Amino acid sequence: MDNEIYEKVYAILSQRRAKAIAENDMRIKEINSRIPEIKEINDALYNTGKELIKIITEAKGADVTAKIERIKQNNLGAQQVAAQLLTSHGYPADYLDIRYTCPKCSDTGYIGGINCSCLNSLLARLNTLKLNEKAQLTLSNFNTFSLSYYQGADYEAMERILNYARNYAANFSRESDSILIFGNTGLGKTHISLAIANEVLQKGFSVIYDSTMNILRDIEKEHFSHEKSTEILDLVCNTDLLILDDLGTEFESKFYNSAVYNVINSRLIKGLPTIINTNMDFAALSTRYGGKVASRITTMYTCLEFKGDDVRLQKKYKRVQNK
Repeated sequence: MDNEIYEKVYAILSQRRAKAIAENDMRIKEINSRIPEIKEINDALYNTGKELIKIITEAKGADVTAKIERIKQNNLGAQQVAAQLLTSHGYPADYLDIRYTCPKCSDTGYIGGINCSCLNSLLARLNTLKLNEKAQLTLSNFNTFSLSYYQGADYEAMERILNYARNYAANFSRESDSILIFGNTGLGKTHISLAIANEVLQKGFSVIYDSTMNILRDIEKEHFSHEKSTEILDLVCNTDLLILDDLGTEFESKFYNSAVYNVINSRLIKGLPTIINTNMDFAALSTRYGGKVASRITTMYTCLEFKGDDVRLQKKYKRVQNK
């Protein structure tokens, strides 16, 4: 994985720790000024800590364990008194505890030398952002999707699709349906997909959006590298929402077809939603990727067929007419 990503993650963890400690220091100063008795208790606990270190490093014999246990019990008693003092003055009993963003690892990123889930989440989020940078696509929204370019039955079909997409984004979860968006070019497939991505991202979910070609190139480059890594493939297979744009425009190869099947099948097994945009119909999908891929998509995805006349051409025609 890119060292730059790791450096950013460690910087975030370091900032979290520093913030938690600084906030705790402020609470300690507040309590010391308002409840002097607690300061005396904390000073005593600090001194017993030094005493404990001295016993461990200097003492010998069977009485070491007994001494450590005595100090431990005294400390527990002092902590209970401090908690009672806090609550009697209207503070929570744990007011002086350091409040880390991740209490499991105390914002270190590791638990017993193993990656904490918070570290893995940060790595995944930053790598997802890096993947999305390559897409070079401006996020759209539903309000800028105009139905005025569709007529008659096409208008009704596209209105239903727009309403479905709005509802899908508004109620998105990791258990949401997968969607196949297909139809001729210039009908708004990318616009609707980006509008969904925009809203899902704002809800705090992870989204990978890129052309199928770019994603497959990244997977291929990783697969044939000296490290034989699978980090990008893992990200693609595990992100909350994967949007594959322009499926079918990538170069045709056994590796790419196999990777498409692997990604689609892995995410179906995990129950994670995928949105696929393509100009291909069901027959073309079957011919290009084989029956297994086509069958999974057509039977396990919600299929939305975009209809109408090329919106881009209509817009171009209007611009010419208005000159």
